[in-house]
Amino acid sequence: MPLKFERDANGAFKTAPPDAVLPKDGDKVAVLYTSYGNIILRFNADKAPKHVAQFQKLVEEGFYTGTKFHRVIPGFMIQGGDPNSKDDDRSNDGMGGYMKDGKEVNVPAEFNDTRHIRGILSAARSNDPNSASSQFFIMVATNEGLDGQYSAYGQVVAGMDVVDAIVNLPRDMGDNPLEDNPATIIKAEIRTWPLEELK
Repeated sequence: MPLKFERDANGAFKTAPPDAVLPKDGDKVAVLYTSYGNIILRFNADKAPKHVAQFQKLVEEGFYTGTKFHRVIPGFMIQGGDPNSKDDDRSNDGMGGYMKDGKEVNVPAEFNDTRHIRGILSAARSNDPNSASSQFFIMVATNEGLDGQYSAYGQVVAGMDVVDAIVNLPRDMGDNPLEDNPATIIKAEIRTWPLEELK
């Protein structure tokens, strides 16, 4: 699964959101290889260290492999990271999380001053602020109502066109992409920036 992203005259990725900040050399990034293309995410460990640590741990354990983006809302966001989405039973998609010793592992809220603008990676949760587990969402547009209410912990630096393709998939009444068009995470990796194949 080769990583290929076009750059502009200044070296920025053409598929980055407008306010994307490139990682610094030596920073950890996540690469999501999806059925619609690849997405590179940088992390804001200074803003939400526990969420970053949980996400990186789950990526390294292969937790996200085979999960689907089970909720896509044009003009809002795409949501994934639910282990329940790995099977064909769509009725429980969006209800799962990372389990250890029979209990869901939750991450305490790390609300911060990161704005929920296009390309931001944030933690999905229930009404309980401390209920985030493995599910995450990527913004496709600004939503100020989420600012300070959800733990934002990263940003797309390349592959926003893939996010746009996923958010526009045909979907059912529950905003889940239809069965014949699943958006699957084929593989996810934690890599060190800069990525050799993108130099």
